[in-house]
Amino acid sequence: MYSSNTLLRYMNEKKIATMNELTDLLKTRSRMTVFRNLKKLNYISSCSHKGKYYSLNDIAEYNEYGVWLYESVTFSKYGTAKKTLTFLIDNSSKGYVASELYSILKIKVEDVLLELVKGRSVIRKKMSGKYVYYSKAPNLSRKQELTRKDRLQSLDTEKMSPDVLMNELKAALIIFFSTLNEKQRRFYAGFESLKAGRGGDKLIAELLDLNTKTVARGRMELLSEKMNIDTIREKGGGRKQIKKKSLT
Repeated sequence: MYSSNTLLRYMNEKKIATMNELTDLLKTRSRMTVFRNLKKLNYISSCSHKGKYYSLNDIAEYNEYGVWLYESVTFSKYGTAKKTLTFLIDNSSKGYVASELYSILKIKVEDVLLELVKGRSVIRKKMSGKYVYYSKAPNLSRKQELTRKDRLQSLDTEKMSPDVLMNELKAALIIFFSTLNEKQRRFYAGFESLKAGRGGDKLIAELLDLNTKTVARGRMELLSEKMNIDTIREKGGGRKQIKKKSLT
């Protein structure tokens, strides 16, 4: 009992300790003696540093992932790194890549993940050039994969900010505009002004480097419905005429 109380006071003060520190504390060379006293206190061992560090469940402050990070040491309420990674993957909505798991556990996970894949505890698939780890349960892994794909598509859209999209659209519009003849440019500018609505003449004029009156004229011509379609085509445009062959 004395040893357990000594151990409890020490752990409450230091939070974590190695086996060497604990054997020195209890003045024993027997690891079994230390473990016997640790067991009475509901001890935990680190899932980092090859389980080198020990603490108590009552001391651990687990986060939402069931992980406690103390200084450079990682503890998990699920035990070993293997058990922790399996639990996290099985309970993820979209699986994990190695970098995401590292950000949670702060330990190198690649080797452990490979062992889990070889042992068929989890599965992995490549997506966007990275391995994604999913639950071994077929229905759940499929759902995780679909969720991750949807999320990646959403992220791609988010990366294209409104400003970027608008600049790309402007550049494409200007390139297209440069391929038109004078009359086609006026009509096209008028059409874009109609789409833009109020203030469209000024907006399109600034965008295409035109006179506002030119844009307004194109818009009014479109609305008048009196424009000659044939005169819009360049000479030589349209379907070639078919010459009738003489029967004689």
